[in-house]
Amino acid sequence: MSARKRLLFRWLCLQVIFSTVFSKDWEAEVEPKIKALVKSCVVVPCTFNYPGTQLPDSRIRAIWHTQKKGDDIIYHEDRTKVLDSFKGRTTLLGRLGQKNCTLEIDGVRDHDNGPFCFRAEIPTLDKYSFTESCVTIFPTEDPDKPNLEKKEFLEEGVSTSFKCSTRHTCPSHPPTITWSFSNNEAIVNNRDIGHGIWEVESFLTFTPSEKDTHTELTCTINFYGGKHSTIQTPLYVKRKENIFHIIIPVAVVLGTALLFGVMCFFMSRKYKQQIQELQSGNGIWSRMSRMSQRNRQRNQPDLNMAKSNHCVSTMAGIS
Repeated sequence: MSARKRLLFRWLCLQVIFSTVFSKDWEAEVEPKIKALVKSCVVVPCTFNYPGTQLPDSRIRAIWHTQKKGDDIIYHEDRTKVLDSFKGRTTLLGRLGQKNCTLEIDGVRDHDNGPFCFRAEIPTLDKYSFTESCVTIFPTEDPDKPNLEKKEFLEEGVSTSFKCSTRHTCPSHPPTITWSFSNNEAIVNNRDIGHGIWEVESFLTFTPSEKDTHTELTCTINFYGGKHSTIQTPLYVKRKENIFHIIIPVAVVLGTALLFGVMCFFMSRKYKQQIQELQSGNGIWSRMSRMSQRNRQRNQPDLNMAKSNHCVSTMAGIS
């Protein structure tokens, strides 16, 4: 092989070797935007890849820094190199040997905006800052209002479930949920729904009674860092249907109908009796006739006396 060919072969070998450290083989996936609650914590999901074979944790150094200045470090295993405003507030949660670079920022402040980028340093290979895959944090002072799911109307004596939930970015210290009905046991779940967001939810089950109607059910969510949020909902409990709800209305209807029937019976009997009296002459007209006869009998002596006197006067005139 000529010297020229050997030189060309060596050049090609070097191209193959060094091509493994080109930027296309260094990749990172980071959620670009995350909203975080001030005073709470935020977890930034992060995965990365590098050329060559997979290495153990001890062979890889992780650094997080600002996008504008690579020397403004917010996480480093050597804490003396970390910015004063981030000292003691950042923790690497990911296992570097598993190509996980997830970062947690505790005690979120209103100026923790970023963007923040991950840098991997492999002494035997190279070091690379993923400045094209950075995260921007949006601190917020007020937590989101909880979501409460329930039935519109409850039934007395029937077990009912309620669900209260909210989203957060602090899985290492998930929010706690309390209910105003503290005597009832609740089930709490905390699950990852992706994109740097977790959801905590509480399921409350209790059996309402009639005295619970128009009362307020309150769900309170306490966030890591001291903030809290509440939601209230009124309860409307329907009285449970039973045999008495059927018997009582029916009894009232039947009693009313019976009373009306009895009254009609006696009134009809009275009217019939009066009609019979009128038809038999023993009624009011008969009584009026007897009164008229008695009056005539009283007046009859006076009438006879008048006639007698008239006759005497007439005879005297003739004579």
